[in-house]
Amino acid sequence: MSILIVGLILFLGVHSVRIFADGWRTAQIAQRGEGTWKGIYTGLSIAGFMLIVWGYSLARQDPVVLWTPQLWARHLASLLTLVSFVLLIAAYVPKNGIKARVHHPMVLAVKVWAIAHLLANHTLADLLLFGSFLLWAVLDFRAARARDRAGRVSYAPGTLAGTLITVVVGVAVWAAFAMWGHGMLFGVRPF
Repeated sequence: MSILIVGLILFLGVHSVRIFADGWRTAQIAQRGEGTWKGIYTGLSIAGFMLIVWGYSLARQDPVVLWTPQLWARHLASLLTLVSFVLLIAAYVPKNGIKARVHHPMVLAVKVWAIAHLLANHTLADLLLFGSFLLWAVLDFRAARARDRAGRVSYAPGTLAGTLITVVVGVAVWAAFAMWGHGMLFGVRPF
């Protein structure tokens, strides 16, 4: 479990610099250059992610069961992951109404994904992994919205075409991942 915890601290710690130390981050980029900053950020993120994957796989071998997941929770988790995929795609499709409304759809996608997985899973490792990501996403979303308000950021209105493309691609990617990808990567088939 300690490898999972170290990975979470490293990965989410790097991704939390903007939440807790945005001024320091800006100073580091100015001092070292954007390329160096991105290189350090990427290297630490990859190391943290690898530790998370390794630590979680080790923890799954000897699980500490905390509760019994209900069948309805698994169905709700599938629906929530659909929403999460649409939100994730909204971060990349230009001129969509979802991004225009929520402003930070990727972080909201992580929130919804984490809640879905907390509903469907039941071990201590699941609580650590998905609970940590949920807490991070809540804090990051709040910080990003505060930065938007402070900077008077405005988001362009979305178009119907951009929104429809976002939803269609999100549903298609979700269906492919739910039917095949999740089972291939994690050994668990949601359907």
